[in-house]
Amino acid sequence: MNPIAFTLFGLEIRWYGIFIAIGALLAIRVAEYLARRNPLVPEESIMDFALWGMILGILGARIYYVIFEWSYYAQHPSEILAIRNGGLAIHGGLIAGALVAYFFTKRKQIPFMELLDTVAPGVVLAQGIGRWGNFMNGEAHGGPTDLPWAITVDGVSVHPTFLYESLLDVGIFLLLFLYVRKVRKYPGQMSAIYLALYSAGRFFIEGLRTDSLYVGPFRTAQLLSLILLLVALFIHFHFRKQSHPTAFQLTTPVGEKGRKKSTKRK
Repeated sequence: MNPIAFTLFGLEIRWYGIFIAIGALLAIRVAEYLARRNPLVPEESIMDFALWGMILGILGARIYYVIFEWSYYAQHPSEILAIRNGGLAIHGGLIAGALVAYFFTKRKQIPFMELLDTVAPGVVLAQGIGRWGNFMNGEAHGGPTDLPWAITVDGVSVHPTFLYESLLDVGIFLLLFLYVRKVRKYPGQMSAIYLALYSAGRFFIEGLRTDSLYVGPFRTAQLLSLILLLVALFIHFHFRKQSHPTAFQLTTPVGEKGRKKSTKRK
């Protein structure tokens, strides 16, 4: 596949960046939709958080990738900032995003787990869309296979692991957005389910990939997946005791009630 979508005024616009941008915009829209149904998370705070979260999240994803590929980038320092060519590790982005969320909620006095639940569905949807940027770059694929849905890379039929993860991510999004948000029992439940399902799926998908980052003999993504699975279990057992009626069950979105009341006063 051609990684370049088109050229604008001599600048190559790559599919990788386009898919990341589409995913980010949809993530913001989904979070704003849920925030209107959650009085504990002001809708206007979503864009403020998104600006910091996207910038530092991408930075974190790049730093994470460069650290584990330092043997290469030490010899090619000019390519450290060349993210248009790929090289963003989602785990680095998630770690950076969680740190931004923590400090953001402290400053804005928003419940931390409420914000995470509000943005989780959009984040995993963005991950699923972003994986298609990997496809256009010819990366994030698996080893040889004779399965009928294999893709061809350099003349070899390989596992489309980017597709496996994209389907996993979109499936998690649909589960969270269409079902879990309506039956949420405690703050953090949506985040816990997201982390548990994504980590379990990513652990097995990572085992098929040929471009994994390593710590010694271990794939870093698999190690992080196990850690995040433990985090998901901690969130579940710790926060389920803080049960309260979920804000996402509101039939009238926050803001619309105010508009209806103001209409009546007129």
